[in-house]
Amino acid sequence: MENSERALKRRDILRGGLALGLAGSVTPGLLNADPRPYGSVWARTLKSGPYTLTGKFVQGGFAIGRAEPRQEISVDGTARGLTSAQGDFVIGFDRDAPPMARLAIGAGPIMDFEILRTPYDIQRIDGLPPDKVSPSDPALLARIARERDLKNTGFANREDAAWFTQPFQWPLRRFVNSGRFGNQRVLNGEPKSPHYGFDMAAPEGTPVYAPQTARVALAEPDLHFEGGLILLDHGQGLISMYLHLSTLTVKAGDLVTKGQIIGQVGQKGRATGPHLCWRLKWRDRALDPSLWVVSGAT
Repeated sequence: MENSERALKRRDILRGGLALGLAGSVTPGLLNADPRPYGSVWARTLKSGPYTLTGKFVQGGFAIGRAEPRQEISVDGTARGLTSAQGDFVIGFDRDAPPMARLAIGAGPIMDFEILRTPYDIQRIDGLPPDKVSPSDPALLARIARERDLKNTGFANREDAAWFTQPFQWPLRRFVNSGRFGNQRVLNGEPKSPHYGFDMAAPEGTPVYAPQTARVALAEPDLHFEGGLILLDHGQGLISMYLHLSTLTVKAGDLVTKGQIIGQVGQKGRATGPHLCWRLKWRDRALDPSLWVVSGAT
């Protein structure tokens, strides 16, 4: 029984991130399971030549690696910035990432690896004000456009840091998961874009904590859709978001540390009750923030 369980675990590890050698690519070695789970998916480590990647090789997942300092990173054929002064880097896999990903760093070997499919559900939410679902008033549309520009400015922030190399903690101490990342949403009976956040229901006024060190890229108290919104830049284009806040306790430009209170849970914006919508982006890719949390991390 013990041998069969070991064999099953080994097959699962291999399936989770085995790199397939394509033309001109290098096949990485065996993936080893990290004993600490990030969320509900096991972290795995992939090694190939000078590279080491550890993370969640699934849709919505990520990988953290180390290479030579200040080397250009290319993911799926697109330049994605440089490794840090210490050689650290992060890459992310979008909600609808294809089954294979390709990584190149500097003039080093190309790595190709499998990205597992993530199943998504359909989530129906009714009772939202019409202007929170399909706004039509010209003045409101102009406001939404201005707020989009504000958010885009925040997302364009690129902190030259690597604060993502240590485990994240949950931004709330106690919560009920009321919405998963990636679910297709139907709002007031109208199909909408997928949900790119992890919803955490909690009483209004519950403290919200920074899950890891970051620079505040944006802090806006009352946006139309998001309500109180904070963007935290963890370095190299990895930005976490905190929506529907009732109170903000930080401002743009602040450096916050892991566990620092940044605001309070609210129900501003497009929300039917008090909760925190926690989101994460790596450049233009939406990631599942819950996958970054090591169980019990503080």
